[in-house]
Amino acid sequence: MSAEDRDMNSAFRLPPSESDPVLFVGAGPGDPELITVKGRNALAAADLVVYAGSLVPEDLLVWTRPGTPAINSASMPLGEIVAAMAQAQRNGKRVVRLHTGDPSLYGAVFEQMAALRRAGIPSKVIPGVTAAFAAAAALGIEYTLPEVAQTLILTRAAGRTPVPATENLSGLAAHRTSMAVYLSMGQIEEVAATLAEAYGAEAACAVVYRVSQAGEKVIRTRLKELVEAVRAERITRQALIIVGRVLEIGPDDLSVTSKLYDADFEHGFRK
Repeated sequence: MSAEDRDMNSAFRLPPSESDPVLFVGAGPGDPELITVKGRNALAAADLVVYAGSLVPEDLLVWTRPGTPAINSASMPLGEIVAAMAQAQRNGKRVVRLHTGDPSLYGAVFEQMAALRRAGIPSKVIPGVTAAFAAAAALGIEYTLPEVAQTLILTRAAGRTPVPATENLSGLAAHRTSMAVYLSMGQIEEVAATLAEAYGAEAACAVVYRVSQAGEKVIRTRLKELVEAVRAERITRQALIIVGRVLEIGPDDLSVTSKLYDADFEHGFRK
């Protein structure tokens, strides 16, 4: 962090109070510069950071003040995490719970917030950039193209954690719209077969590994070759599977255009 950044962040630091809520902050996909300004300011003001070290790179801690305690919660059960945050908050400390991506998506934050509420500890959420959007940027695609796809499904395959019966991957894939599959590299054979059945074995797909971070890999392939491509790169976790017709559209294809910028289309700002 530069001296200029530190000076700017210091303007956002106020004396702590007993009513300061625990802040659940979305760290973004991993690049320290993809955290929101509000999230960065929260880290700069924090007296304690509890971060999900299995997914959140320590590089994100660059936005904290020197010497700020940071606890890696990767090996901690729920009770220990909540107890650490509650004790610090009761001692007048500003607490940041740093989660990967956006806390609302596969963040397991609801149970933490519920436990804090039961303990009389307030909390708030600062949203972040989820990996699916960083993956779209890396691929140079738009998930919602006119008359191609107007819906994006964010989901995961059933594994050790089940999914509701009405949200099984085959049922969702039947829509054949843009889809980002999280947390499913361990079931890559099953996922590839399920997606191929719905989209077709020749359908384009992509795998984005550690998006925005050092070591990022972007693999474009076909569903029939997905398993082989993933194994060749030895990717077993921290990756998204992207599928949908939007991947079939070339980067310079002007046949898919919106009405928004059509000179013959009238709207409230253009006659």
